[in-house]
Amino acid sequence: MAGAGQDWRPTADWPALALRARLLGACRDFFGERGLTEVETPALVRWPVTDLHVENIGVSTADGSLWYLHSSPEFHMKRLLAAGAPDIWQLCKVFRDGERGTRHEPEFTMVEWYRLGWTLGDLMQECAALLATLAREAGRELGAPVHHQWAALVEGATGMDPLEAAGGELVSRVREVLHDCLPSAALLAELGTEADGWLDLLFTQRIVPGFPADRPVIVAGWPASQAALARLLPEDPRVAERAELFLGPLELANGYRELTDPGEQARRMRRDRARRRALGRADREPDPRLLGALEHGLPDCAGIALGFDRVLMALTGNGDIARVLSFGSNAR
Repeated sequence: MAGAGQDWRPTADWPALALRARLLGACRDFFGERGLTEVETPALVRWPVTDLHVENIGVSTADGSLWYLHSSPEFHMKRLLAAGAPDIWQLCKVFRDGERGTRHEPEFTMVEWYRLGWTLGDLMQECAALLATLAREAGRELGAPVHHQWAALVEGATGMDPLEAAGGELVSRVREVLHDCLPSAALLAELGTEADGWLDLLFTQRIVPGFPADRPVIVAGWPASQAALARLLPEDPRVAERAELFLGPLELANGYRELTDPGEQARRMRRDRARRRALGRADREPDPRLLGALEHGLPDCAGIALGFDRVLMALTGNGDIARVLSFGSNAR
């Protein structure tokens, strides 16, 4: 590439990288003081995820085998828990294909941890405490977390209860609310008439921009159709035990009361595969070793993944993820 030799400089300045180093150390101090055990799991794995919204990066080996860079350490950390591990945490690089922009990189840093016997509410409070600790290291003080229910936020934006409204009526209403910021024709075609995609768009375009930048926002009670690997509320199976944490417009963390039922997990993976086929995406065979761990018995636990690079963005007010990485993807 002509002139590529001139683009040798890092994408982040030294103060940003020095702060990054301090916050990495603060993470280790935080979990060490709380008694969690740091673990390492493989970055190169045999099975990708079936999730419709995540694409693993494939790696071909000399013997012709196809492996994948992990998009999260979740499956292997759950296998450790099923094998008897105590409360564990991990700081690692993860990889996702097709993600590049001011808030996304194909390689990024994740902090993930699991608490045995904890409620989701307890775990989200601990995540807010970690964020407050990192903020103080960055010279900022954050206010107490604000708590919202997903359905109440959506109803406030649309005037309709998303857990009760018929899918077609809800989509029509969301389109009305988003009249001035509808996506491209290609994305419109992909969204189709499925409510979840439209609700995600509503959430990012109309709800998240109003979140404060000086205190975390915790949104709980996501719909069962977006449960991913979370269990459903026993008293209301329309709702998943899933929560997300935001600071300003940035989603920083996604937490679950973890699904432990192997049959339900297998059903969700089959549904993912069917949806991928319907959209013309590559089929993904479920990880049999995760299912084997669930069949053996995953203990009751809550787990959460925190995007470390986004934390740096939120705490420094930087709108470009490359500015908190030593070398963003355009400088590699």
